[in-house]
This record gives sequence, C-alpha cells and structure tokens, in this order.
Amino acid sequence: MAEVAFRDIQKSYGKTKIIHGITFDIAEGEFVVLVGPSGCGKSTLLRMIAGLEEITEGEILIDGRVVNDLDAKDRDIAMVFQSYALYPHMTVRENMAFSLRLRNADPALTQERVERSAKILNLDQLLDRYPRELSGGQRQRVAMGRAIVRDPKVFLFDEPLSNLDAKLRVAMRAEIKSLHHRLKTTTVYVTHDQIEAMTMADKIVVMHDGVIEQIGTPLDLFDAPANLFVAQFIGSPSMNVIKGQVVSGERGQPFVSVAGLHWPINVGTNVSMGSDVHYGIRPTDMHLTEAGQGVPAKVIVVEPTGAETELLVKVGEDSLTLVVQGRTQVQPDDTVYLGVKVDKVHLFDGTTERRI
Repeated sequence: MAEVAFRDIQKSYGKTKIIHGITFDIAEGEFVVLVGPSGCGKSTLLRMIAGLEEITEGEILIDGRVVNDLDAKDRDIAMVFQSYALYPHMTVRENMAFSLRLRNADPALTQERVERSAKILNLDQLLDRYPRELSGGQRQRVAMGRAIVRDPKVFLFDEPLSNLDAKLRVAMRAEIKSLHHRLKTTTVYVTHDQIEAMTMADKIVVMHDGVIEQIGTPLDLFDAPANLFVAQFIGSPSMNVIKGQVVSGERGQPFVSVAGLHWPINVGTNVSMGSDVHYGIRPTDMHLTEAGQGVPAKVIVVEPTGAETELLVKVGEDSLTLVVQGRTQVQPDDTVYLGVKVDKVHLFDGTTERRI
C-alpha cells in the first residue's frame, strides 16, 4: 500500500491546457474515485499516475517518492483498462502470469500468486481457457487478476465496467469493492458514472474542465454539494434546479419566487432578500400534497419502476422530476400539487453558482 499525492499537476497538449493545477492527497489503502463528464481530464490524470502520459508541470508522489521521471514499469502500480487488454493467444493462467514472467519471477511464486488471485476472483475453474471462451464479466475478472498477481502499491482502474451490461455492472461493482476490502490496496478508479462513484468510493474527486470542483465522501457530496455543477452531477435522478429570487412572504418568512410561485426555504437561511438564487431540491425530497397546499404542476410523464414511481412534471417553464414511493393513480395531463422537505432545500448563488 502507498499514499499518492498530487502537487499542482498541469497537463497541456501544445497550447491546449487539459489539467489546470490539481493538488490533493490519496491516503494509504483508500479507494478514491475520479468522476466527471467526458473530457474533464480524469483519465488523463490516471494515465499520468501510471506513467502513460507525461506531466507538463507539478509532481506526482507515490509512497513519498516523486515519480515524474520514472518509467511505468518502475512505479509499482497495476492498471485495469476498459478494453480488458488480454492476450488472445494466451490462456487465463498465462495472461495472469505474464507480467511476473517478464520480470523473471520465480516460477513457484508465479504459480502461487496466480492460483491465489484466481481463487479470490472465482477464476480457478477457468485457468486453462482462452479469452474468446469467456464472458465479458469473466474477462474483466481476468484483467483484475493480472493486476492482483503483481501485488502493487496502487491499483488503477480506467472505466473498467463501461463495456458490461447493466446487471453485470452492478455485480462487478460489488466484486471490486469486496476485493478492495480484502486486499486494502490503495485504489484510484475513474468513471463518468456517478452511481459507481457513490456506491464504491471512500472518497470522490469531482472534476470538470480540468479542475477539481469538490472532494469528499459520497454522502458529503450528496448532502452538501459545493456548487451547482456538483449538485446536478451527483445523485440519480439529478437534482431539480430552478432560478428565482428571494422574497419575503406575508408573515416575513423567506421564499424563492419563480414566475410568481413561492418555493419555501428555511427561515434561518443566510441569504439577502431580493438576491437571485438557484433553488435546488432532489426528486426524493419532493412529495404530492393536497390540492391547493403546494406548488401546482402539470404531469407530463409517469414512469412506474415497481417500488417507486417517477413523475416528470411541468411548473411554468421548468421541468422537474419527482420520485413517489409506491404506486400512484396520477396520469399525464393531471394537475398535482408539490410539497418539499424544507430542510433538504439547497440554495446556490445566482451568479457564482456556489452553495449559499
């Protein structure tokens, strides 16, 4: 295991800057997920850890050692790729053992590590098969096994589940998390899927346009997003956001006014009257109320999922998503009234988009 540290990391391709001065630390044994939309720089950052991309400026340290000028093979890391990258002419056993054989490792040690890794990943019955004889999930486990046998200081995962179907992705998420729990190896995992990030990470690093927007535990990011981007990126379905102005009601209580409709906020919220804000509320923190007791909305789409029902509604010009527990008799074109959990309301500055 090892700590990984980033010190003012920058990356440019010619005149185009991709990474803009990133600094943070990954603790020994921590499972950190780099998450963000395509093009945000997360895979580039991972490849710089691996030594597959040169660092334009700054330093990366692994276990306290600057690795900027070290070859990839000397960094004591193991990487699992999206494409599996297995050798088709080699058996599972040969694929898993290949990196150790390149290092002229003792054959007995190689066999021991391959068999141990195969047992951990339930591959012991597949060691003599070729990649073409395996399912996608089995191939991904072989790629993970090839990384495990090296017993590296750091595991790197570059969107390893994106080629799998939805059911298999869920199963593999659990397998990777269980593997980390057993091995305790420092892990850096890249994904654009925030559900993967939320369910797997000890700590999430949210990236956007080559900068870090926020770092924290999954629940920290969900409950207290630092800005509007994080608020709408973390959580599924994503947070509803409407733009309005803070006003005072008849009894002095504050509201956010949007097209003449009043959305409630906490009385103690530190916000100036008349200021422009983004009003955020998660779909699970809204509910249907009695007629006339909430904000009126027109139902556009009803999506039953079994245990829950997802409603797409229209309030003025804004489309909002509402998740209702259980089933509902509501139909498209019905008028419903929306209530919110006031203590779950998020406010963001109308200009800077920072959390208020």
